[in-house]
Amino acid sequence: MKESPVNKIMENTLERMRDMVDVSTIIGDPIQTGDTTLIPVSKVTYGFTGGGTDLPSKQNQELFGGGGGGGISITPVAFIVIQNDKVRMMQINNYSSSADRAIAMIPELVDQISQLVKAKDDSAADAE
Repeated sequence: MKESPVNKIMENTLERMRDMVDVSTIIGDPIQTGDTTLIPVSKVTYGFTGGGTDLPSKQNQELFGGGGGGGISITPVAFIVIQNDKVRMMQINNYSSSADRAIAMIPELVDQISQLVKAKDDSAADAE
């Protein structure tokens, strides 16, 4: 069975888009500054389309018209900050909802709870 020109257009479009986006586009290369490491995090959105049609011909030749295209949006959204033994995420964009804000606060909340537990354990050990 002969491959259709529309399939060829779609495969070409997808292959070109795959070439433009890889894992290092989403999680960037670490940036070291002193005792702090920053890792950029981006959101990648893409879409594509394609189509075509066989054109009528009075002669015995195949005529085809078609095209394809796509778009990619890469938006930086956060940095993972590693400093000594602490890891936290700093978002770049504004929060769109309370849920986003709560999720972003989880790493900092875990750090604070860990410090409270450690302080409690230390004070209990000192009291003994």
